[in-house]
Amino acid sequence: MNSTALATEEIDSTARETVESAVVRFAGDSGDGMQLTGGQFTLATAFAGNELATFPDFPAEIRAPAGTLFGVSSFQINFGSRVIKTAGDAFDMLIAMNPAALKVELPNLKQGGVIIADAGSFGDRDLRKAGYENNPLEDDSLQGYHLVSIDISKLTLEALKDSGLSKLEALRCKNMWTLGFVYWMYGRDRKPTADWLNAKFKSRPDIAAANIAAMDAGHTVAETMELPDGVHGFHIDSAEIAPGTYRTVTGAEALAWGLAAGTHLADIQMVFASYPITPASQVLHSLSRMIDYNVLTFQAEDEIAAACAAIGASFGGSLGVTSSSGPGIALKTEAIGLAIATELPMVIINAQRAGPSTGMPTKTEQSDLYQAVLGRNADSPLCVLAARSPADCFDVAIEAVRLAIKYMTPVFVLTDGYIGNAAEPWNIPDINDYDKIPVTFRTDPEGFHPFLRDPETLARPWAVPGTPGLEHRIGGIERDYNSGNISYDPANHQKMTDARFAKIAGIAKDIPHQAVEDGNESGKLAVVGWGSTYGPISRAVSNMRAQGMDVSHIHLRHIWPFPENLGDLLKGFDQVLVPEMNHGQLVNVLRAEYLIPAEGLNKVSGQPFKIAEIETAIRAKLEN
Repeated sequence: MNSTALATEEIDSTARETVESAVVRFAGDSGDGMQLTGGQFTLATAFAGNELATFPDFPAEIRAPAGTLFGVSSFQINFGSRVIKTAGDAFDMLIAMNPAALKVELPNLKQGGVIIADAGSFGDRDLRKAGYENNPLEDDSLQGYHLVSIDISKLTLEALKDSGLSKLEALRCKNMWTLGFVYWMYGRDRKPTADWLNAKFKSRPDIAAANIAAMDAGHTVAETMELPDGVHGFHIDSAEIAPGTYRTVTGAEALAWGLAAGTHLADIQMVFASYPITPASQVLHSLSRMIDYNVLTFQAEDEIAAACAAIGASFGGSLGVTSSSGPGIALKTEAIGLAIATELPMVIINAQRAGPSTGMPTKTEQSDLYQAVLGRNADSPLCVLAARSPADCFDVAIEAVRLAIKYMTPVFVLTDGYIGNAAEPWNIPDINDYDKIPVTFRTDPEGFHPFLRDPETLARPWAVPGTPGLEHRIGGIERDYNSGNISYDPANHQKMTDARFAKIAGIAKDIPHQAVEDGNESGKLAVVGWGSTYGPISRAVSNMRAQGMDVSHIHLRHIWPFPENLGDLLKGFDQVLVPEMNHGQLVNVLRAEYLIPAEGLNKVSGQPFKIAEIETAIRAKLEN
């Protein structure tokens, strides 16, 4: 969409409360269409010109029983007229489609917040499944909130009584009825959703018409009904957005496009080999539609085959890329070690998820930093990057391609379930603004051997098999430094290990010096983050600085090697606090590397940090 031409429905804002931002959470059964509903609200919000960030939260169960607590699916959006860097903390409005959704999500609703509940789904059986002895919509237990109790199911059926749909088909439209209601609450335009429905159900215009009718009915009810005291419409001004062409993008989409852009800049084919695993599968799905951009995708039968196929692609002169989550990365580990030993370019995506083993596949965590930096046998270093937001995945992917090719090394890119599934506005860049990534294949046989190193980067030559006079074999067994022949010589092993270590360490000279995101370059407290903690840390530090506190925010993109100036920068602060969604991984690496008394703020609940949690920790550090 073009930021200078955002079409919105003419809605009277005079009777509405103007607010700077709002956080809304849609919640219901995994079959209630909450992700679709949230996605359409996001689309309408983008067209309204608001800044936004989203957080889809899926049930970990594949087919959780309907109405159960562990089957709740939700979608949160934070939107406003100011810069939005996180999906938000406690939300202002909760749309609860059943008792389970209410019970699971209520603890995170602000006191005095609005609850819109489908009273038609609060039957005795539904209440028992959710663990309620009494109906919370009727027993005054929600007095601290503004409750709008509506029989959405009944009103949806009434609105569609002449549609010709069966009762079951009509009930499936209740999420659109609900969406229409919430559209009125926040003055959203219904046209983008109507257009989307007509396109999606082009072959079933009756289904499209029914969903649009349900949405319109919900909007009309909200506009005409007598709302409870304290419940009214809201108005949020458009944000000041830099001119450009925008779209909403998820982290998985941005990663896919960034990889494709990186290989385009290198003028080289990408071979993406992956085994589908939550939440990394979406990268494969996105790239599979990009065959026209010199992208070849391969869905392997297992993780090991995927990693080895990527290595084979790189050996053959393409860029091999593979993706997974922590459990799959564990299976790929031996192959990654082979890529390190053979010194071939490779990009490895790790969309982190909660817990060891299969854990909680749909829940977010920053659990794999050790795995990326240290998690291989022997001394086997490689480069590690971490994206901070969905849109940032694009640039991080290009940087990963650049470093992998220039230094002939595997490069890890760390995302997580939150970054991969969340969405935010993205100003689509001009690919011509990016530097080309040079690729030089060795063609001269004079003096060639497979581990002849560039004196500046220590990268070995990239020789495509079949090049006359450059026939060679590489493998996992140690090679002679000067010939590439198999070697078991102790001194040679020392030399090869040192060379691989120095090559990765030298990348520090090729990356930007670490900057301070917000605050001074020295002071009382630095809050250091990586990955998806960027949003809540940024907002928390900004809020505390507005209160006069001496705190700065440092965010790391390059996890290994660290930027050259990072140690000196950190030593300029009296205290260093490292919030992470793990038990303290980056903080321990920083302590070991720089001998600083950094302290961790750790959370392993499968949920992102709340801004308030980080604010509390900052206050405790500076006021005690």
